[in-house]
Amino acid sequence: MRKIRTIILITFGAITLASAYFALQTKFKFSFEDFFPKDDPDLAFYQTFIEDFETDINFVLIAVEKKSGVFEEAFLKKVDEFTIKAGRLPYIKNSNSLTQVSYPIKTPFGITTIPAIHIKEPSRYEKDKQNILADERFRGSLISDDATSLVIACQTQDSVFLEESSVLITSLDSLAISFGFDDYYVLGPSYFQKEMVAMQKREVTVSAIVSGILVSLVMFWIFRRPWGVFIALISIGLGLLIFLGVLSALGRPLNAMAALYPVLMIIVGTSDVIHIMTKYIDELKKGLNRREAITIAIKEIGMATLLTSITTAIGFASLLTSKIGPIREFGINAAIGVMIAYVTVIFFTTALLSMFEKEQLIKLGRGEAFWDKLMNRSYLFTRSNQRNILVGLIISALVGLWGISLATTNYNLSSNLPRGEKITRDFSFFETNFAGFRPFELAVVAKDSTSIETFAAISDINKVENKLRSYEGIEGVNSITSLYKSVHRMMNRNKVEYYDLPESEADFDKYKKLVTKVPANTKSVLLSKGGDKARITARVKDMGADRVTELGEDLKQWINTNVDTSQLTFHQTGMGVIIDKNATYIRQSLMQGLGIAILIISILMVLLFKNWRLVIISLVPNLFPLVIAGAMLGFLGIELDSGVSIVFAIVFGIAVDDTIHFLSKYKLARDKGKDIEASLLVTFLETGKAICLTSVILFFGFLVMLFSIHPPSVTIGLLISLTLISALLADLLAIPLLIRWLMKE
Repeated sequence: MRKIRTIILITFGAITLASAYFALQTKFKFSFEDFFPKDDPDLAFYQTFIEDFETDINFVLIAVEKKSGVFEEAFLKKVDEFTIKAGRLPYIKNSNSLTQVSYPIKTPFGITTIPAIHIKEPSRYEKDKQNILADERFRGSLISDDATSLVIACQTQDSVFLEESSVLITSLDSLAISFGFDDYYVLGPSYFQKEMVAMQKREVTVSAIVSGILVSLVMFWIFRRPWGVFIALISIGLGLLIFLGVLSALGRPLNAMAALYPVLMIIVGTSDVIHIMTKYIDELKKGLNRREAITIAIKEIGMATLLTSITTAIGFASLLTSKIGPIREFGINAAIGVMIAYVTVIFFTTALLSMFEKEQLIKLGRGEAFWDKLMNRSYLFTRSNQRNILVGLIISALVGLWGISLATTNYNLSSNLPRGEKITRDFSFFETNFAGFRPFELAVVAKDSTSIETFAAISDINKVENKLRSYEGIEGVNSITSLYKSVHRMMNRNKVEYYDLPESEADFDKYKKLVTKVPANTKSVLLSKGGDKARITARVKDMGADRVTELGEDLKQWINTNVDTSQLTFHQTGMGVIIDKNATYIRQSLMQGLGIAILIISILMVLLFKNWRLVIISLVPNLFPLVIAGAMLGFLGIELDSGVSIVFAIVFGIAVDDTIHFLSKYKLARDKGKDIEASLLVTFLETGKAICLTSVILFFGFLVMLFSIHPPSVTIGLLISLTLISALLADLLAIPLLIRWLMKE
């Protein structure tokens, strides 16, 4: 035994060194494209559409504020210089602001331009201000309604990845600081990418530290002996380290769900450690020697823990049915982590344990008597209150189903941003003062590949634009019509009221010759080279996914009624609508994944218990916490988004563990010839304590996520913690009830 133990410890020593090496090279990632649903027809359309146009997420906006008003000469000169220098930053193709905008003017000598702001002529500022604020192209896009903020709009290169985003945003910050603006705000996918990855790194570190402290306190409370606490902590910490090392070695970067990994590994590892250590100590208390005690612990608890690890891994693997990349990655990573925790405990922990006697591992005394008394009372309660327990479970289930009916998927971006961070403040500033972040895009396609640049087609596009402007929360609407409207305004002495399409087709045809002279890079973002496709772009306030979907459906119906769709088709597309499709798939993949997990786990239960009644008994208490989790979403008004959806996989995967431990102990007692009541009492006294302890640790372990600055992580932690309490109650109350009803002597 000593030789085997030495080999195991040396092997894990080598694994530890390798894991530490790879863990230090762990990479993080965040990209909006990661959340695009796999194999979606709208995604396929979008990918084809952007072959003719640029994507709608290749931008960075910088808002600079002058609280006394932006029409001040020194400030405007700074903005103008900043705009020019911003265009030279890495990964930025061009930049623009109102200081760079000019109006075309027709003169007797031809067409010339005048600046929108006469920077060097302050006497003209008031007139410039009136013209600009009356121009729908600029108000809310490049200047705030109260004229206290200007936006410098930068077009970035396509596919700017994490390292490039960090360079870009760092350069932009340095440039903005050097100009000494009163305040500045940034918005754009590159900024999101940089800040969300920084948040992930912080979350992983903080959750690991806080969870470690919490588990240390709990272990000290349980064992009260340095060696007992040390073995538990070193086993749990080693499992986490190996997990991170394996992910890094496999080239699997940590994504938006990364903050959950330390908590998950610590919690799963703690559960396994407590079960194996509790059993080992119990056998030593019976007078067995260390070799005999560790053999029985591995044989009885090792097999049960293997099954619980497999079922937990299956619960997480059910997330592979999701169409959302980060969710699928979390599912497979978590499944890998669960099995790593099991292997660590079953080999490393048991090897260490076998070196110690019970007095070195735990302080025996009143604590043991407390747990024996509590478990005995719990057993008696289930025996004398069967009717009340049944009524309580039925009422809870019915209330839970009502709560589930109230749940929505109307999530918004602001609820996913870190609390108290600059990115959240910046996002809020743009939402309040400008058109916001979220793109809204309509693809316009001419049927039979005819040209869109006809008077009838452009007029129909204009109708749709005006309809879009009528919706509250949609701003910054733009399309190919803006070029014709600008020419019409130019031909009418640049008066604001003439920013509209010409009334006659003859004037339109005349303007068309002028539009052909517009620089290609200006026109190509609005009209395809072949002239048979166009785009209508806009920005939408952060009103929620369901509301935007409703708006899109209403617009679709309006177009079918008011526009000649025999010539043009309008298709909502863009990053926003693609990500919003997740709301549709979340429910579908959630039910599909859990259904598959339940089926597989049922088969495993049949193989383990060889009794269909025990299979039914095992499933009922594990479906109950899922109902409770869904009810909490509805009653607390929590939107079911991609992050929150993983709660169900975690709850099911972890909750089934305690059920298996409970039923495994019950079956062992029955196999030894004990009757039903004696078997239940033994199960409560020997396994009930471990189940309660692991549930307490799970509860407080996931509550650690309340320290997160990421709202979805806080929500996930709170939901899981409270739901797992319902899982514990279901195990201790429902299982004995079902056993008494379904099992026979």
